[in-house]
Amino acid sequence: MATNKPEILQKAQAWLTDIFDADTKTEINRLINDDPGELEESFYKNAEFGTGGMRGVMGVGTNRINKYTLGKNTQGLSDYLKKSFPGEQVKVAVAYDCRHNSDTLAKVVADVFSANDIKVYLFSELRPTPELSFAVKELDCHCGIVLTASHNPPEYNGYKVYWQDGGQLVPPQDKEVIETINNLDYTEVKFEANESLIEKIDKKVDDSFAKASVENGSFDTSATAKSDLKVVFTSLHGTSITMVPEVLEKAGFSNVHIVEEQREPDGNFPTVKSPNPEEPEALKMALEKAEEINADIVIGTDPDCDRLGVAVRDLDGKMVLLNGNQTMLVMTWFLLEEWKKQDKIKGSEFVASTIVSTPMMKNLTESYGVEYKEVLTGFKWIAKLIKDHPEMNFIGGGEESFGYMVGDFVRDKDAVTATLLACEIAAKMKAEGKSFYQKLLELYTEHGLFREELISLVKKGIKGEQEIKQMLVDLRENPWEEIDGEKVVLVEDYHASTAKNVLERKESVIDIPKSNVLIYYTENGTKIAARPSGTEPKIKFYISVNSQLDDIHNYDAENQKLSDKIARIKDELKLG
Repeated sequence: MATNKPEILQKAQAWLTDIFDADTKTEINRLINDDPGELEESFYKNAEFGTGGMRGVMGVGTNRINKYTLGKNTQGLSDYLKKSFPGEQVKVAVAYDCRHNSDTLAKVVADVFSANDIKVYLFSELRPTPELSFAVKELDCHCGIVLTASHNPPEYNGYKVYWQDGGQLVPPQDKEVIETINNLDYTEVKFEANESLIEKIDKKVDDSFAKASVENGSFDTSATAKSDLKVVFTSLHGTSITMVPEVLEKAGFSNVHIVEEQREPDGNFPTVKSPNPEEPEALKMALEKAEEINADIVIGTDPDCDRLGVAVRDLDGKMVLLNGNQTMLVMTWFLLEEWKKQDKIKGSEFVASTIVSTPMMKNLTESYGVEYKEVLTGFKWIAKLIKDHPEMNFIGGGEESFGYMVGDFVRDKDAVTATLLACEIAAKMKAEGKSFYQKLLELYTEHGLFREELISLVKKGIKGEQEIKQMLVDLRENPWEEIDGEKVVLVEDYHASTAKNVLERKESVIDIPKSNVLIYYTENGTKIAARPSGTEPKIKFYISVNSQLDDIHNYDAENQKLSDKIARIKDELKLG
């Protein structure tokens, strides 16, 4: 049965012209005749840039990832680059991950750039996303592209754009690039490659990136402490296998045990339901191996190697998974402590995190006399801070979604260097008769006990998108006044750029870019943020509650109280 929406049919029929290949036209005809629902999903809008570039389901159509949508993106980006850098030989770097079609789509992107007289450095094989960020600066490029869908399901792929500084595209360039793309027709895309402008790269950049990772992620941990740390590592079928084991070895960690069943890059991710280290199930095999060999730490990375999940042993010797906030806190403490020991804190340093991450990051950072800066979700905003404040030194920073960046040699979250840093901390703590976990609890006694939980409500397709929009409309029109018996005292609306003090009935301006985010604060410091995902069909609610911890041995009881509080909030606010 054909679709009964003429505007959808018209958009689809435009893809039946000679511009498009035979396979594409065959699939379009099948959708028109047999699958009107999928036809509508494929054409009801153009795929858009979100917090992590453009990401979506692979397939035919304007709302799908395919050679034509990416070709059009690349043509628009080529036009914008040549306008931005007149008279220069524009250079770009292109990388890709383990996903289906990533290698062929990367070649399409390289072809279009080269057809526009742009020099292309194309990685010859899959590589981690942070290495692409590094390569942009290392090769003095104007721009970089990586083909990846991060931790999304196997049917997804994506397209991340990086600028000269190695950070992802941000305003005003992002809007200008999007406008250039939207003004193009598919007939204007140049697909015919100029092979003389495409140069394959690998070993030279690999060696430089590995060297920089070791330099930034290593400290004065003894060789004995490193060899004594027993590490289990899993790449979850992703790109980290090309770099993490090598970096750990170069840094002196010889007791590393890889989960062999998950070593081979595979876009089907056959051993996990989701290749996302935020999901406990993803690290199940690694945890089993850790128990088998009595390992000290487990680390797993997502497919493009920008996020990492960490598990360590608790005070009773049981292996426990840390959340992204907890790992970030310990890593930040360690870096601050090292900078302090080396007398490098001079008053011009900063640490950064995001508006939906734990409030404890601010407490911790400022206790060292270091400035704390907060940005929207996404590491592109942290990278922008570094670019906008050249007079300051960036120590490190992270976000709750399992990403961390050590220093500024990479301008995106970097699970290669962060994995090394986690091992350095664990080794040093073990050598001192302590542990990674114990240090976390000690930080809670010093800066307050915080517990966070993320609730993600999946809302797929056209209907889901409308539901998410309506949920945020309802939250603005009918704001929460009380949460778990606590009065709401502050509401931050990042779309309106306003912070409303409810008790004093005063409004102030939020001086960061607009975003569709709402954050509620109660009189006792409970914090709830709501935001639609920029890369997945989800609306996310971030809950943070807190109390005091006077002794690390009371952690379990106090943490349970906070867990019960979150459960009450979820029930009261009907968050699933």
